[in-house]
Amino acid sequence: MTRTISILGATGSVGEQTLDLVRRNRDDWRVVALTANCQVATLAAAAREFGAEIAVVADESCLADLREALEGSGIEAAAGRTALCEAAARPVDLTVAAIVGCAGLGPTMAAIEQGGTIALANKEALVSAGEVMTAAVSRHGATLLPVDSEHNAIFQCLQGGRIEDVRSITLTASGGPLRLVEDLSEVTPEQAIAHPNWDMGAKISVDSATMFNKGLELIEAHHLFPVGLERIRIVVHPQSVIHSMVEYRDGSTLAQLGPSDMRVPIASCLAWPARMDTPMAPLDLAAIGELSFFAPDEKRFPATRLAREAAEAGGAAPAVLNAANEIAVEAFLKRKIAFSRIAVLVERVLADGNHPDAPRSLSDVLMVDEASRRRATEMLELA
Repeated sequence: MTRTISILGATGSVGEQTLDLVRRNRDDWRVVALTANCQVATLAAAAREFGAEIAVVADESCLADLREALEGSGIEAAAGRTALCEAAARPVDLTVAAIVGCAGLGPTMAAIEQGGTIALANKEALVSAGEVMTAAVSRHGATLLPVDSEHNAIFQCLQGGRIEDVRSITLTASGGPLRLVEDLSEVTPEQAIAHPNWDMGAKISVDSATMFNKGLELIEAHHLFPVGLERIRIVVHPQSVIHSMVEYRDGSTLAQLGPSDMRVPIASCLAWPARMDTPMAPLDLAAIGELSFFAPDEKRFPATRLAREAAEAGGAAPAVLNAANEIAVEAFLKRKIAFSRIAVLVERVLADGNHPDAPRSLSDVLMVDEASRRRATEMLELA
């Protein structure tokens, strides 16, 4: 049976890998909506290839180019934040929410409100609006499937088990490309985005290098799997073979193993509750040889500590942390601040104390995000 799918963030890493899987299983899918920021050529090519109903760019200045690229195809072209949300709200069997950063919050919420199944690859949305988003999922009868490899691994390890029987959850972290680098103050953007195991976009790669990616995943896991923050742990696992583990009350620990390729967790979501083929080679443990584990070094990489503190504080703190980190990472990629200053800026914004109240709605979350970005930018300019 053919199912319908929309991909929000179709030109990013997760979006492109999702399209690769759809391409390999053409008879199973009909593409409804594809969105991008302003990657017109790539978006238009994908929309034409898959016969999408609508293609949307977030940047309104790119609309004329998109219309020209889609001329004669019969594919609708639109632009802007409202158009993104309207496209996301079109009823489909599965929405892949892969817009990076808080920019994906509105479209993801629009997809949730139409009550379908959402494969969530945008951790920042859940970090910034955890209570608001989970309440909306419950209210609209939507289903949330985690795409992040760690959370998808936990989701798989929980199949057949009960959340009340979980003793602990362990998120694994590769440690990124800078785990053994002594002087972090001299790290360049090129070094930070050169992840040893995963093929990801620049922002997520920098987050992996700072360990903020794992900090955000800690908060995401807290919302997806309510076992209590004190039962969610992080361990550095450089080989990136074990993606997460779940320990049960009887002492049994289940781990999900797989290659470092996002097509595996994406396929898990596309086929859920069944399974589907992927082009990945079988895991060869003998060739890998050994699996090693280390405790995170929170003195050199304080991001996981800051994320846990924000999660414990609750309220607006996680949204503040996420917004400040996005500003700091953007500044680093533009060579305005040193790599070692990313966590410093985030901690200063969190410690500022002048934060909005806990968000109760999407508009509240967006106000917190805007205010926190403004404060982070002010601190950046004063640094």
